[in-house]
Amino acid sequence: MKQGRLLLASSVIAFLLLSLAQSAPQIETGQPDESPPLSDPATLLALQVRYKSLTRQLAQLAPNRPYIVVDTARNHLFIKRRDRIMLDALASTGSGTILDKPGEAAGQWIFDTPRGEFYVQSKLVNPVWVKPDWAFVEEGLTVPTSQAERMEPGVLGAYALGFGKGYFIHGTLYPRLLGKNVTHGCIRLNDDDLKSVYQLARVGTPIMIF
Repeated sequence: MKQGRLLLASSVIAFLLLSLAQSAPQIETGQPDESPPLSDPATLLALQVRYKSLTRQLAQLAPNRPYIVVDTARNHLFIKRRDRIMLDALASTGSGTILDKPGEAAGQWIFDTPRGEFYVQSKLVNPVWVKPDWAFVEEGLTVPTSQAERMEPGVLGAYALGFGKGYFIHGTLYPRLLGKNVTHGCIRLNDDDLKSVYQLARVGTPIMIF
């Protein structure tokens, strides 16, 4: 996880350095400026050299084992190893919709995919969905008291990878909706991409979601 934070922070620094060098305007303050202007060729060259140096350092910081990156804005899941993309998969992530909890249970369910740093905590074959309360409320049904009534096989695909608090990377019955923000927080993939993720990831594989 520390490697992920270093990678992200250093990437931002490198990007800002380059962007600043290429496009920042010069500000007239009325005071003499002893530092060279950003448009000065020597300054630009020094910043570009620094950028290349940071790029090399970032390649060394990236995890040597595969890791998962999820872009919830573009709905893509990547598996990367250092700076090489091993898989670029179209995904579906959280819709952001809100559902009120019924009766005296104050509060709401917000169906977002969590952002941050996680890791694969479990790998399941032929998983069975244990329907939470919100699944029944959403359908206008009474929440059952029997655990057996919550079990629903065949809806999560052939595999599922859990990353905590009930969130999974899993399959979908609605592949036409991939690329859209339509889930209750989980990350959906098509069958082939899900199989690749299951094969490439292991328990402990980092997941970075933004």
